[in-house]
Amino acid sequence: MSRLVKLPDDEAFKLLEKYSIPHPPHAIVKSPEEAGLAAEKLGFPVVIKVVSPDISHKSDVGGVVLGLNNTYEVVKAAREMLERVETRAPTARITGIMVQKMARPGVEVIIGGLRDPIFNITLMFGLGGVFTEILHDVSFRVWPITEREALEMITEIQSNQLLRGYRTTPPVDVKSLARIIVRLGEIFEDHLALHSADLNPVIAYSDGALVVDARFIVKED
Repeated sequence: MSRLVKLPDDEAFKLLEKYSIPHPPHAIVKSPEEAGLAAEKLGFPVVIKVVSPDISHKSDVGGVVLGLNNTYEVVKAAREMLERVETRAPTARITGIMVQKMARPGVEVIIGGLRDPIFNITLMFGLGGVFTEILHDVSFRVWPITEREALEMITEIQSNQLLRGYRTTPPVDVKSLARIIVRLGEIFEDHLALHSADLNPVIAYSDGALVVDARFIVKED
């Protein structure tokens, strides 16, 4: 009987790299001390995240710490994060710490996908935060789609004005977002065991976009 399992974080980011989906540089290490060294190589500020096959939403268990500006902060925060996660998720296997270069601020969006028994591969796009979670302001397409159709997905959400720029905020590079949507569809097409994918957040800028976190759920026999 098959079961659904979360793809390890290192494999998830390798998959992004294989399909030329941009993301911030990162390293996965085993200890708080190694996290400090990795942060020095990546350059500050950094984010640290717990790595566990049993934790889907890291922030729910205190497994994400943002805006660390020096080695001391990283080591201290990593120790505290591991203790916090062990308390809140005592049965979870912790396999490491991800140290990631902190992405500059932008517009947060979500790009996802699901292998549906009726519609096959369905792709989703929406703005991050309350727009998706509370207002359900999202758009869908059944794969295959072109980049032009992906652009239509982006423009048809009700809150797309935030992507077109407002006040002093420039419009975001929607073509970069469309490319990520299409490449996610290609990942589903090439990996039949892939059940669902959640690229969240994707941070959009006027000159590109970065996938900050990625969760892939695969079917395992």
